[in-house]
Amino acid sequence: MLLLLASACDRIWPREPDLTLPPIEDVREIYRDNGLDAAIQYRGNVVEIRVTQPAEQIRQGGSLWARVGPWVYLFNPGTRRILEDHPGVAAVRVITLAGGREVARASLRTGVLTDVLWRRSLNILGHALREGTQNPVRLQELAEWGERYGDFTYNPDVVPR
Repeated sequence: MLLLLASACDRIWPREPDLTLPPIEDVREIYRDNGLDAAIQYRGNVVEIRVTQPAEQIRQGGSLWARVGPWVYLFNPGTRRILEDHPGVAAVRVITLAGGREVARASLRTGVLTDVLWRRSLNILGHALREGTQNPVRLQELAEWGERYGDFTYNPDVVPR
């Protein structure tokens, strides 16, 4: 009977989530396991990832490649795992650099994407990675999807407003 009452209390007064941040090495390992080896650190309770995009990619692909750059890294299974498993992480931010200057930055906040939206995000990313060079519409779809759900800024010298 006492056990039944204790379980009912959890429904009435849910436990507070554990808001401690995972060790940064654990975060880096999650991303390495998902194919991303980049500079990763905390800025407060935000995971910040700095990635260098090839300058040639920006020169040839122009503003489209500049726009899609951060979303390629943000819609990563590692980001999903970080945001879902660690409620103390408020967001993941990706900053892309090319030729030593910032090209774009994008953030995805905890709780913005549902399970269905995560699956759709990973699907759009997969199409962009497989078909984007031959079919730039796939890159455009990824950028627009990210812009719908994330926060972003682009360098106006690279992506005119």
